[in-house]
Amino acid sequence: MLSDLVKQEIRSRVDRDHPEAVAVEALHIVRNHYGWISDEMLREVAGLLDVDPAELDGAATFYNHLYRKPVGRHVILVCDSVSCWIMGYESLVAHLTRRLGIGMGETTADGRFTLLPIQCLGSCHTAPALMIDADLHEELDEQKLDAILAQYP
Repeated sequence: MLSDLVKQEIRSRVDRDHPEAVAVEALHIVRNHYGWISDEMLREVAGLLDVDPAELDGAATFYNHLYRKPVGRHVILVCDSVSCWIMGYESLVAHLTRRLGIGMGETTADGRFTLLPIQCLGSCHTAPALMIDADLHEELDEQKLDAILAQYP
């Protein structure tokens, strides 16, 4: 299932003495090429690195940007830390779910957005905050959020 290009990219980073040291990087390579990591892809990476697939799955499910299910073109990570809760998390999520027509953990019918919670974005002083792909957006309200969503085709 993994292309020869992806396999070569992973092999080029493997340390012969410690292949497990590049496990997370290898998973990021797969995610960058395919958008997510299927069970089959994970087993192939485990085989390339000669590591236990269950251990590799543990790493894949630990990190926020290693998606184990298909996601939309843009992933919205909504910070659900205490600061964001206090500063408007609930109204922000309510607006997003109304506007996008999806709940947490879901993807829009057109495949444009996936909405996910995240433990903390480290932006407590500018709460509420969310991240779309690699872009952090802070001090949000409904109007600001609508303008931001329009920037992501």
